[in-house]
Amino acid sequence: MQKTDAIIIGAGPCGLSAAIHLQRLGLDVLLIEKGNIVNSIQKYPTHQTFFSSSMKLSIGNIPFITAKDKPQRNDALVYYRTVAELEQLTINSDETVLSVNKEGEVFLVTSDKRSYEATYVVTATGYYDQPNQLEAIGAELPHVHHYFKEAHPYFRKHVVVIGGKNSSVDAALELERAGAHVTVVYRGSTYSPSVKPWILPGFESLVNNGKIRMIFEASVEEITSTSVMIKTETAVEEVQADAVFAMIGYHPDYDFLERMGIRLDQETGCPFYDEETMETSIEDLYIAGVIAAGNNANSIFIENGRHHGEAIAYSVSEKLKMKC
Repeated sequence: MQKTDAIIIGAGPCGLSAAIHLQRLGLDVLLIEKGNIVNSIQKYPTHQTFFSSSMKLSIGNIPFITAKDKPQRNDALVYYRTVAELEQLTINSDETVLSVNKEGEVFLVTSDKRSYEATYVVTATGYYDQPNQLEAIGAELPHVHHYFKEAHPYFRKHVVVIGGKNSSVDAALELERAGAHVTVVYRGSTYSPSVKPWILPGFESLVNNGKIRMIFEASVEEITSTSVMIKTETAVEEVQADAVFAMIGYHPDYDFLERMGIRLDQETGCPFYDEETMETSIEDLYIAGVIAAGNNANSIFIENGRHHGEAIAYSVSEKLKMKC
């Protein structure tokens, strides 16, 4: 069994930040990531531009400098790889943590490859790997996707995008530019206030000019290999669809958190934790990043979740002082 001072589960920006600050305390820190470093950002669309400025995405007081104020996906991938190199972080990639159990003063962490013993554990697993499921017949068909990568494969294809927030609007815009025939289905009665203000006018113009079809107050009832049945207050309409993108959000892995013994608020999905230290009800077990937000993923982003690492490190440093 490998022994270490602290294990961080998840090597996204918030997990990396926690690792950096704990390592600067002199602790032996190991990150375990089921994909590779910043795996969620790697899954973003190739054209993705961040809402935040580059400085607000920086971690460990290491500047994130880009030519434009708002960086793109590849800028972020380069930056976080560079940070990992500069800080000489130990990262076990392509390894999945299966269980975390407190045994006396230490945690026993078991992955699909080996077992570990650690004094402190931080879970920073995010939510992007857990898409919300679409409640419709045929939602499991292979041409139904929860992630959008690029638009080129859908040139002259009929595509239905489900959802009305940033991810769906971004996907619809890229698809239209690539020559796809796009229909957007949204349960809301108007555009979501969360849509980035600099892209909404262009999107709305395309809708008004018939380039993108927008159906408000609608839901998807059934998906077949060639079409989507869309229900509104007045009718059920069949729309041709070669591909469907269900951009309806994501959620933390609640089951994994509960197996660790972390209690969740059943209404909000939020774990119970100390907001000043990020420590859960289990001593020395911390959370970092968007999983602290539960169902409301829009309340925590990289720009505020990155500070969780500092709070965790301060808590651990105080514990170390008491032990001395």
